[in-house]
Amino acid sequence: MSKPPTLSPRTLAAQALGTIDKRTRAIVPPIHLATTFERDPDNLYRSGNSYGRPDNETVREAEALIGALEGASTTLVLGSGMSAAIALFLSLGPGAHVVAPNGMYWALRAWLTNEAPAFGISVDFVDSEDLRWLSAALKPGTTKLVWLETPSNPLWGVSDIEGAARAAHAAGAVLAVDSTCATPVFTRPVALGADVVMHSATKYLNGHSDVLAGALCFAQDDALCARARTIRQSHGMILHPFEAFLLIRGLRTLDVRVRAAAANAMELANRLSNHGSVSAVLYPGLPHHPGHDVARRQMQGGFGGMLSIRVRGGAEAAIATAARVRVWKRATSLGGVESLIEHRASIEGADSPCPPDLLRLSAGIEDVEDLWRDIDRALTGSA
Repeated sequence: MSKPPTLSPRTLAAQALGTIDKRTRAIVPPIHLATTFERDPDNLYRSGNSYGRPDNETVREAEALIGALEGASTTLVLGSGMSAAIALFLSLGPGAHVVAPNGMYWALRAWLTNEAPAFGISVDFVDSEDLRWLSAALKPGTTKLVWLETPSNPLWGVSDIEGAARAAHAAGAVLAVDSTCATPVFTRPVALGADVVMHSATKYLNGHSDVLAGALCFAQDDALCARARTIRQSHGMILHPFEAFLLIRGLRTLDVRVRAAAANAMELANRLSNHGSVSAVLYPGLPHHPGHDVARRQMQGGFGGMLSIRVRGGAEAAIATAARVRVWKRATSLGGVESLIEHRASIEGADSPCPPDLLRLSAGIEDVEDLWRDIDRALTGSA
């Protein structure tokens, strides 16, 4: 018997692993909404389903697809990116030490700073883009997890996943990577040595700004994975089946969406680098970006759809620029098909490390000339 062909991630995503509903022969998987399931006459659950909180076939199908794209052994989907990250940190248990980057998603950094100590978790924040600083922060025998976010939001710094994995493992720690903005289209952290990959699936994996979801992808179905599964169940960090269905729908176009957004971001980054109203463009695809060489090595085929610009004239000029856009939408979040612009310091508050003159841009899949004309007009203040 011949072996089945090895399919590319793009094909696996487009066909949602090629699943066909056994009863109806539908090529789109059905939504399973049941919250409870009948026992067998001998009191067993041979279907593998007992109750809707831990057991749902639509959720499992979303997990299987994301896991295949990431090359993971086991994947858990949860109700949001924050719940996914927090479930992993809680899985470490009291007394755990964590090393996390200075540059990372602000809400998770706030949780690690303000809430994690109540669970007995201590955190040191370091410049993870410098392996020397990261290695120096490790405490062998105490450090349980190293957390990376690459590229990091919203300054788009790049951390070396392979180097961080070596350092973490040498200290007896696990490496987890928030790969939300890289996506499995451009980076597969498990193949680079990471033990866990986290996604805010709200963003690129879904891609349509209509689902809140998170994912944890484990290289091994080990004790940490089992603990995270238990915490998801006991804390109710579940994803509703309808959201899982929408997530699968979005994943089918992941490859084409992400590549289109990255192409737009690259073109805009080049043009904005020469704009008189812009003092700096932060985008790993630009050759002068300090993390460009690492990004080129570990991001295969593109540098993502996210960039930031620093506007000449400070916070007032940046906010005024955002106020003048018409095609770009002034909104939080990222990774959707529509282009978004946001003054991040306003969102993150007084303790934000984000420069006050910075605008974060999530390039969508629109015509790049429409996007360019709109941002150019907004920057120059044209009517």
